[in-house]
Amino acid sequence: MKNYLLGVDFGSDSVRCLVVNAADGEEVATAVRYYPRWRKGLYCDPAENRYRQHPLDYIESLEGAICEALATAGADVAAAVRGIAVDTTASTPVLVNREGVPLALLAEYAERPDAMFVLWKDHTAVEEAEAINRTAAVWHTNYTQFCGGAYSSEWVWAKVLHCLRHSPELVESAYSWTELCDWVGAMLAGDTAPESIKRGRCVAGHKAMWNEAWGGLPERAFLEAVDPLLGAFSEHLYDKTYTCGTRIGTLCAEWAARLGLSEDVAIGVGAVDCHTGAVGAGVEEGVLVKVIGTSTCDITVVDGEKIGAKSVRGICGQVDGSVLPDYVGIEAGQSAFGDIYAWFRRVMEWPLRYVAAADESLFDRIIPALTAEAEQLPLTDKDPVVVDWFNGRRSPDEDPRATGSISAMTLATSAPGIFKALVEGTAFGSRAIAERLVEEGVSFDKIYAVGGISKKSRFVMQTLCDVLQRPVSVVRTEQACALGAAMFASVAAGIYPDVATAQRAMQSGFSEEYLPNAERKEIYDKLYERYKTAGR
Repeated sequence: MKNYLLGVDFGSDSVRCLVVNAADGEEVATAVRYYPRWRKGLYCDPAENRYRQHPLDYIESLEGAICEALATAGADVAAAVRGIAVDTTASTPVLVNREGVPLALLAEYAERPDAMFVLWKDHTAVEEAEAINRTAAVWHTNYTQFCGGAYSSEWVWAKVLHCLRHSPELVESAYSWTELCDWVGAMLAGDTAPESIKRGRCVAGHKAMWNEAWGGLPERAFLEAVDPLLGAFSEHLYDKTYTCGTRIGTLCAEWAARLGLSEDVAIGVGAVDCHTGAVGAGVEEGVLVKVIGTSTCDITVVDGEKIGAKSVRGICGQVDGSVLPDYVGIEAGQSAFGDIYAWFRRVMEWPLRYVAAADESLFDRIIPALTAEAEQLPLTDKDPVVVDWFNGRRSPDEDPRATGSISAMTLATSAPGIFKALVEGTAFGSRAIAERLVEEGVSFDKIYAVGGISKKSRFVMQTLCDVLQRPVSVVRTEQACALGAAMFASVAAGIYPDVATAQRAMQSGFSEEYLPNAERKEIYDKLYERYKTAGR
């Protein structure tokens, strides 16, 4: 009898459901639903770096995507679904009441952005992150030790504190907080009470400073030293976390009826999208997986005995069991990658949209046209150099106030020349991360790439390969995150004994390999040195 699994991937713009054959990873059906309120730009203010998503966007889109995917797969497949696991962007937390209901689902807070999920790229909590770092610098326990040495405004404690400070009327109702990847699984299982939810190891360790070394989350005294508003949460959260593949329960009656599935379907612990994507790509020791999209995440794993108590400087976290249960997961990344190309497209759109009143069909031709011209430009050590910190710097060395730049432009610099420099700048940012990992003793001999850009742009991928001077293999599946989630679901359902076995059975292989052009190395080395100087 065939067994099928659902891997559900919550991205920045949409949720995707993938139906997978557990035996071999065959992708049977997929469906995507875009968040309707988000698409309208509701509750967001890019000028303030505020990006919020209403919980109804997630609920409605989740139901729609799963039902559509199952309808495509057919009734026989739906009847043989054995497990579901989800991954989401992170840190994407929300304030909840005693029952674990997001405050925005309460009538009185339905239109309050601070009562909604705070998307990963929201940077409104810079001051709150700085307060956490100031306190950590003088505290007896170094709670930032395993998150690169600095706590980020992109992470949960800073975000929930900002929401409470900015909207004090929420304080009385805010009993606790929940990360999106934990909340979705708990909702499907039918119990979202903060004390009941099985919290995922990866989101807790990388975003909330959870670590077994100090018994879980930071102590209450530390949280209150940052701000008394945080202290109340400590009694309503958790000490224990669970690695991916852990079964948290089965589908509750309500969601079984909504989705047309059995109540026996196992629900796996939720995870961070980039971690799950790395697993879907086939991450193992010695492999660096680059998840390349609007931003990037660089994920690898190391043997715990090899790394010991060493703290890797300037990354986004190292957590035992966060990616693969038997290894220390390492995360780094860039706060903007594809978002930088999208920014330049908007710049190029402006005269077409507001002066020429051009048809919008022209806009989709901007990036392909820029790419075609940029590929033909000569490479010289006098070219413009871009520093890629357009949305702050995530790693190495987190700094949300860092800004990007374009240097060495002249009156001869063309739009394709600027685009070429932007692509090279994002590649230089990737090189800085790779070099820092190696400097810190985290070695790798293979690079795997997943994400939309790895499939869509040969120009970007070849530039990345040339700048890194390493081969880059593109993973075949276009749904690495959802496939990784399905792998976790297979373990939660008891089909495979562990994640490594599920990987071997279900991984997709590779569609392409990029090899570095040695002739470009010398010039790119010189441009990279200028990048490092410009970014100081």
